[in-house]
Amino acid sequence: MRDVLGIPDAVLSQLTTSMTHGALPELVSLVVVCLTESTYQDKLRVLETTNVQELLELGIRAVSCHLQQSVEQTLDRHRREFYLRHQNSSTTQALRSNNSNNTTSMITPSNEDDEELADLIHHLNKANLPTYAQSVVYRDVKRLRKLMPSTPESGILRTYLELVAALPWQQQGATADVSISVAKKHLDADHYGLAPVKRRILEYLSVIKVKKDLSPPILCLVGPPGVGKTTLARSIATALNRKFYRMSLGSIRDEADIRGHRRTYVAAMPGLLINGMRKCGVKNPVILLDEIDKVVQNSSQGDPAAAMLEVLDPSQNTSFVDHFLNIPFDLSQVLFIATANSMETISGPLLDRMEVVHLSGYTADEKMHIARSYLWPKQLEAHGLDKLNVTLTDKALLYVIEHYTQESGVRHLDRSIAGLCRYKCKEYADLVEATSTRRRKKSRSSSSLQFKTTIDVEDVHTILGAPVYAFDVVDGEEAVPGVVSGLAYSQGGMGGILAIEVNQMPGRGKLILTGSLGDVLKESAYIAISWIKANAYALGLTTSRKEELLADVDLHIHVPDGAVRKDGPSAGITMVMSIISLLSGKPVAKTTAMTGEITLRGQIRAIGGVKEKVVSAHRAGIERILLPATNQRDVLQDVPEHIRQAIKFVYCKSLWDGVEAVFDMDGATTSTKCSARYASHL
Repeated sequence: MRDVLGIPDAVLSQLTTSMTHGALPELVSLVVVCLTESTYQDKLRVLETTNVQELLELGIRAVSCHLQQSVEQTLDRHRREFYLRHQNSSTTQALRSNNSNNTTSMITPSNEDDEELADLIHHLNKANLPTYAQSVVYRDVKRLRKLMPSTPESGILRTYLELVAALPWQQQGATADVSISVAKKHLDADHYGLAPVKRRILEYLSVIKVKKDLSPPILCLVGPPGVGKTTLARSIATALNRKFYRMSLGSIRDEADIRGHRRTYVAAMPGLLINGMRKCGVKNPVILLDEIDKVVQNSSQGDPAAAMLEVLDPSQNTSFVDHFLNIPFDLSQVLFIATANSMETISGPLLDRMEVVHLSGYTADEKMHIARSYLWPKQLEAHGLDKLNVTLTDKALLYVIEHYTQESGVRHLDRSIAGLCRYKCKEYADLVEATSTRRRKKSRSSSSLQFKTTIDVEDVHTILGAPVYAFDVVDGEEAVPGVVSGLAYSQGGMGGILAIEVNQMPGRGKLILTGSLGDVLKESAYIAISWIKANAYALGLTTSRKEELLADVDLHIHVPDGAVRKDGPSAGITMVMSIISLLSGKPVAKTTAMTGEITLRGQIRAIGGVKEKVVSAHRAGIERILLPATNQRDVLQDVPEHIRQAIKFVYCKSLWDGVEAVFDMDGATTSTKCSARYASHL
């Protein structure tokens, strides 16, 4: 009775005590009417009634009405709970039925759902979820309905369901047939050169025209900084008419950045890949994995490089599982493009899953074309000089490229051109201000201030200061024994001339190495000495086979610019020729340069950076270059045609081929002598 009436225990106990001790019936009726939910008119009627019988009837009627309302409220609550249980049962049966028939299930909103939850359920129904995800989502929606909105688990569940609703489970991007000619025209308009990667993309488009369900390749653009790897990936997305997302992997050391955090952690979030797919909103975007060689391996928070193995494996990324999502997601239609500066820091299994495309540094001619077509017009517009007809002469531009930049790309060149534009902006602003001052003062000076719109070499000196880099040029001095020109490749992607000097003095056969040489170059020097001593008689440096070479002589090998660290496997043949030149007294022509690594048996191995080395040699005035025979393919593919026509290439399989090509003694060619002695030596 207490629970039904809703009367406090203290009041009810006092009323019971009063009735037990013989309280007046009319007083009890008045108390009951006040305790029940009677209307104002009923209470006024009770106060006006003087008859005890009527007063008791009014009290009994008030208690009956209150009891009837309480019973109806209880029945309504039970009826609503029964309806909800029935509704959930029907929804579960429908979901199971649809799962068995491979059809999409619909989650029915409830009347008790708030506006946000109802909107979330609407988006989940529109997400076109796959069959294996429907049961998981329905279970989480059911759990969310039972949780209080203020609980932390409720917020995590809402974030999770919002992610599921926003992911492109079935949404495709633009599937229009892309024209190969239009794509080629777009790629050529955005980037100059870079023929290998352009050819690979056009091949991909060509196969798509023939076979519609082709899985996209996983490309890895490897090249020095500033050659346009990132912008090239963006241009590829534009040419394919697809969404683009850039994922920076530099210094990532946590595996959760790739695979996401588990939902058991506070502030859990999905990984970069799932987050990128949500932003793109389609299943077939172009995702750029920028700086993949900078990913930290074997970190204390896991191995992000190992987490990328599933992403970049075409046979596994069809069911990629993010720890936060915890539902397999299909990444097989994504075109992944990775960029790297070096292949050495990429793990072997990860590198095996990608198709590597090498991007070499730009030559001076290519930089000239890029500056004329892209950089100079861009900087003119950025500085407001496009309407003033400011021009930069070709000589001045080439002077900036050769003396103020030493890079494989064009970033520093872009900054140098921006410096020229800033100087002209200041010059024009000063001219405008001076002209305005003269007009205010009404000066009668006959001299007129003029703005020079042409930038030449003299202006470059004034604006950018003294040249920063020296330009390698073969000087006109006479060749001397012991000095040979080699070809070097810097980490910045630029080639250059590397002269190697050798001198001898009385001693005990000691070898002295100077010039900030690395371990590889030091080993090349020791190999060169060993090979020359072993073949001294065949080379004509000793009179008998048993005579010891350099027994009472110290040899000093020096590479100029000692403050610059030098290392790399490409100076072995140059060291051998410089030592032979010194010991035989025969100089090597200054217009001859060479590069190649050697073995202890005299074999010449392939080297890298052929294009940069050959271009720098041509710029320095070299007329003949000795290269390893295995690098002939690189010359034919990468070196421009006009440079190949201007330089004579000699391809060497062994050091004997190099000796025959470089030295010529006493009317009879060294080739004949060396070949005969080498044959007898064998």
